[in-house]
Amino acid sequence: MIPNLNYKIIGQGQPIIILHGLFGMLDNWLNIAKKLESAGFMPILVDQRDHGRSERTHDFNYKLLASDLATFMEENWIHDAILLGHSMGGKTVLQYMADHDSGISKSIIVDIGIKKYHGGHQEVFEALFAIDLDKVNTRSDVEEKLFDHLNDHGTVQFLMKNLTRKPEGGFEWKMNLNLLFKNYQHILDGIHFDHPTDTPTLFIRGDQSSYILDEDWPEILRNIPHSELKSIKNAGHWVHADQPDELFQMIIDYI
Repeated sequence: MIPNLNYKIIGQGQPIIILHGLFGMLDNWLNIAKKLESAGFMPILVDQRDHGRSERTHDFNYKLLASDLATFMEENWIHDAILLGHSMGGKTVLQYMADHDSGISKSIIVDIGIKKYHGGHQEVFEALFAIDLDKVNTRSDVEEKLFDHLNDHGTVQFLMKNLTRKPEGGFEWKMNLNLLFKNYQHILDGIHFDHPTDTPTLFIRGDQSSYILDEDWPEILRNIPHSELKSIKNAGHWVHADQPDELFQMIIDYI
């Protein structure tokens, strides 16, 4: 069953579908989307399943996420889009490219490769599960407890965007935390290509991030031969937060 996906369309022009990463939501990319609108494009920001305001489900893997994307494009009559994905969203785009030969003109993958990864979010999961949302009274209480486990201001502020009040009172996380934890190994999975894809693709990495290493590039080129790799200085994994102006210019130059 395909879930209902929350999305936001800005402007007019060629569609650029933007997919966020793990624990993210469409608002994370709103500033970049507004700049793309000003440049004459039509950004479409999407909450992926079990994130943001999209429907919660009972299963989670890249085949399903790519199928969600394909159905979303079909239902909205999108047949010539540019796809842009960050981290987990980039893996969704890569899976779509592996499964579908049409519908997109170019892809932009931000700070993720096609390989299988080996963790990196354990501390975040531990911090989130350590908080009993039934026993906190204010957002500040939650923020304080996150800081007890995570010594990183940016990560805490990023996670706090997921905190929302329930209609009946109290707090809950927007993302489907239990399901994401249960399926975390699927989120780390690599993307398998049965044959190379012809889609022109730009990979963008932060020069302080280790998600795309130089030694990963030959495998990427074997599967996506029309690929480019560019780095943004003084940026980590969250390139869009660390260097938004440089990232935007790199995107515009490519499309």
